[in-house]
This record gives sequence, structure tokens and C-alpha cells, in this order.
Amino acid sequence: MAVQHIVLFKFKPGTVESKIRELFDELAGLQQKIPGILYFAGGPYSSPEGLNRGYTHGFIMTFESPEARDAYLPHPEHERVKEMILPHVEDVIAFDFEVPR
Repeated sequence: MAVQHIVLFKFKPGTVESKIRELFDELAGLQQKIPGILYFAGGPYSSPEGLNRGYTHGFIMTFESPEARDAYLPHPEHERVKEMILPHVEDVIAFDFEVPR
């Protein structure tokens, strides 16, 4: 089974788009630094539904297996990027689910 890892961010008011782009570039770069990440995509909320509850940005990562996801979570590069992001967010949601490969 592969794992879809979905993360939603509610960025603090005043966080500028250039900073958010920088943070998303760091997230995207994890695919080259941590084994087992098959896919990354992320960006700002764009639906006309208005059901985002204040969450402004999100990303999805696909891991080749639950074990790859489990190795990613404590990985030093993930921790480094997480520490860059957390000062800029009010809230975050992470939600994973398994899918057939």
C-alpha cells in the first residue's frame, strides 16, 4: 500500500506570499532528500466552495509505503523544514490514508 499524506496550513495573518513560497520550495525539496517520497504537490486554497475553515494552503505527498512515511516523520530534513514552517502557522492538520499501489 502507498500512503497519501495530506497537510493543511492556516498561516498566521501577515505571513507574506514570498515566505510561503519559500517554505513550499523547502517541502518540495524533501522529495530529493528523503527516500520513499513518490510525489509532492502543494499550493494555496482555490475552491469556490469556501469550505476551507481558514486553512489557506495545503500539500499532498505520496509515500511508497507506510514504512517510508514512518521513516520520513522523524527524518532530520523533515524536522528541519517543520521547524521553519511552524513559527508561521496558527494551525495545521495532517491526515494520512493508505491506497493500493
